[in-house]
Parts: sequence; structure tokens; C-alpha cells
Amino acid sequence: MTAKKIPVVKNGLHGTVKIPGDKSVSHRSIMFGAMNEPGKTVHVTNFLESADCLSTAGVMRSLGAKVEKIADGEMMVTGVGLNGLKEPSAVLDAGNSGTTLRLMMGILAGRSFLSTLVGDASLSRRPMGRVITPLSRMRAKIVGRENNSRLPITVLPADDGEKLKAITYDMPMASAQVKSAILLAGLRADGPVTVVEPYTSRDHTERLLSASGVKIEKSGTAVTIYPTDKLEVPAEIAVPGDISSAAFWLVAGSIIENSELLLTGVGMNETRTGIIDVLKDMGADLTIENERVSGGEPIADIRVKSAKLKAASLTEEIMPRLIDEIPVIAVAALLAEGTTTINGAGELRVKETDRLQAIVDEFNKVAPGHIDGTEDGLIIRGVSNRSELIPAICKSYDDHRMAMSLAVLGSVCGLSIENADCVNISYPVFYDTMEILSK
Repeated sequence: MTAKKIPVVKNGLHGTVKIPGDKSVSHRSIMFGAMNEPGKTVHVTNFLESADCLSTAGVMRSLGAKVEKIADGEMMVTGVGLNGLKEPSAVLDAGNSGTTLRLMMGILAGRSFLSTLVGDASLSRRPMGRVITPLSRMRAKIVGRENNSRLPITVLPADDGEKLKAITYDMPMASAQVKSAILLAGLRADGPVTVVEPYTSRDHTERLLSASGVKIEKSGTAVTIYPTDKLEVPAEIAVPGDISSAAFWLVAGSIIENSELLLTGVGMNETRTGIIDVLKDMGADLTIENERVSGGEPIADIRVKSAKLKAASLTEEIMPRLIDEIPVIAVAALLAEGTTTINGAGELRVKETDRLQAIVDEFNKVAPGHIDGTEDGLIIRGVSNRSELIPAICKSYDDHRMAMSLAVLGSVCGLSIENADCVNISYPVFYDTMEILSK
């Protein structure tokens, strides 16, 4: 297998980047559109046509919804009703998508039919007990491999006429996917369902449910959903640009000398903007422009210029707002002055790969001895001279965020990435965009 070579960017990154659609909102727009009132359509624009989001589209088609691509980045979804999903004729394949899998478990819980969820080798290794436990408390019948913790997972039919049970669930750690699964199951419960998090995780599910006429109440870190018989999803959903994708350009534009980039249409949901707060604390030159609202989600343009970064300290409290961005934050920390500490990121050990260990192993190939792993975080000592970085051959572990983070690091020192095409999971045009911006 040929490793992809990432050349050093010599003259900076320059230009405007239209950020691809938010992956989280793209998933939910298809799911919610499929459960919309029967026959009503939802027109989704700036839809992220990545492997993960297309897995969600395929699953909803298998459950009887009509999901059509009408143009690049545009989908039309025709609803079958909240209670109109049909038993699939085959297994439901979530591919590599943890969002598809976990949210679908909530949607399928307590249905009158049987469904079996599968995924690729990576997803099959990821633990699902954190979702199955609360759903089981709601009377959902879910069985899986390794003591109901791993794929394949089968959601059994509910007893005739039995609804899911209303519960209050105190989550041991903040997780938007787990919270969303419980809330989606709560749509069809016998009373209000409350989820309490230690810290507030991203709230795209709550926003779109509220926009679809569902009664949602928030109090501190608690969210309560009231059951309903129907969803009235907005006819038009304009998906904001994914800040998790923008993060790679925010870091690249900061660490590559003589760079200036304008990132357009970036989602600025406050439960997702931890990356901006951290980079500003590190001394990044970021300017927020043209703030506006689309489909209930705040968006803006972000201008980034190269800057000298300094170390930062990240704690558990901010993790729900930037957990997916830790790999690229680690790149910024490696190129910053001083020692950065990251704590409370234990969830990264059960992502597409053990991302904490992957960062330690691969980044230390480039900067030997500069990164140590802890049980739930990292200690990163910034390099004092970029010339000491080694153009190594690094593994992506088939993890899209690791591959793109390594590419950003490689733009400073040059390196090669094995299995680099895994970026298709969330950002298919990433490498092409980097090449255009570096010309």
C-alpha cells in the first residue's frame, strides 16, 4: 500500500474555503426528515456527502423512507411518519459511523419490528454499552455480541402495545451521541424522559427536535423531552459548515507561516466552539465575521492568519465542546511554545481508534519524546526548532481525523500517511483543498 506524501507548504496557505456541511447536522437532517409527517418533504442543502452520512441515508431507505440526491450537496427526504418506519428486509449497515449506529438504536428502540445493525471492522470493535444500558432501562430489548456491548446488535420488537418507559438518566460522562439516542427513544415513551450530563455536550438533536415542534426543556445540564405522535420538520434545512472540518484549517492557517485563510459558513453552535476558545488562548489570530443564523443554528465566517502559538491547559469541562478536535489541537500544541496538558479526554480511547495512543505513537515519530500519554489525556512539549521534526511515515489507523491532523503536521515538516483515503469519511476533498490553498 502506497503512503500519501504530504509536502512542506513553503509560501503559506491563502484563499477562501467553503467548509463542508456539518456531519452531525447532516445525519440528523436525514433521520428527522424520514420520520417527518407522511408525504412531507425536507430539502437539505450543504449536505455532507461523506461515507458516514451516506450510511445514514442508506439505513433510512432500508426502513422505508425516500431519500434522494437531487444535486451535489442537496438531498430530498420524504417522510413516512414518526411511527411509519418499516421492518427492513436485511441488516442495517452503519459502515464506520458511530453517529448512525448510536442514534438509530434510539430511533429503533421499542418498535414493533426486529432490526439488526452492523458496521465495518472498526465500528464493530467500539463499545455500545453506554447506549444499550439506558435504552434497556426504558424497556428496549437489545442484544449484541460480548454481553450486549458490541456489533452486531439486534433491536427486538416491543411487546404488543408496550411503550418505552420514561426515565431520568444521569450520564456518567457527557456524550452527544448517547444523549441523542435516549432523547430519540423518548419521543415514543410513556412520559417525559430526562437526560442529565456532567457537562453539556453538543445540542444539535435538541435544536432540530425543537424546530420540529417537539417540546424540549433545558435546566442546567439536564434536558427533558416530551413524547409526541408526530414530527413537523422544517421544509428547508441549510446545513452549517462543520466546525470540526474547519478546525484543520484554523490550525493549519495558524502554524504555517505567511498564511491567511477565510473560512465561510462555519457553524458557531456554542456547544461546538471549544476549538476557537482554545486557539485564541494559545494566541491564534482569529477574527469572526458575518455572523448570522440559519435553520436555528448560528453560523459565521472566520478569518485566520499565521501566529506564534503558546501552550495551553485543557480540562475535562471543555472536552464535550471539542472532543473531535483533540488530534489537530495536538498539532497546534506540538508547534507551540511551552508544555500543553490535556485532561478529561478518555472518550478518545473508544473512537475509530484509540486516538490518544495513536497521537502518542505517530506524533512521536515526527517529534521523538515530545508527547506522553496519560490515562485520559496528553502532555505535549512544544518543539523549540521546527528543523528537528522528522518526515516520518505515519499510520492513520483508518481514522479520518488522525489522517487530516497528520496532514496538517506534514505541511510544516513533510511526512507520509498510510491509509490516507480514510478522509472520505468526513472530508472527501480535504487533500485537494490543501493543494489549492498552497499554490
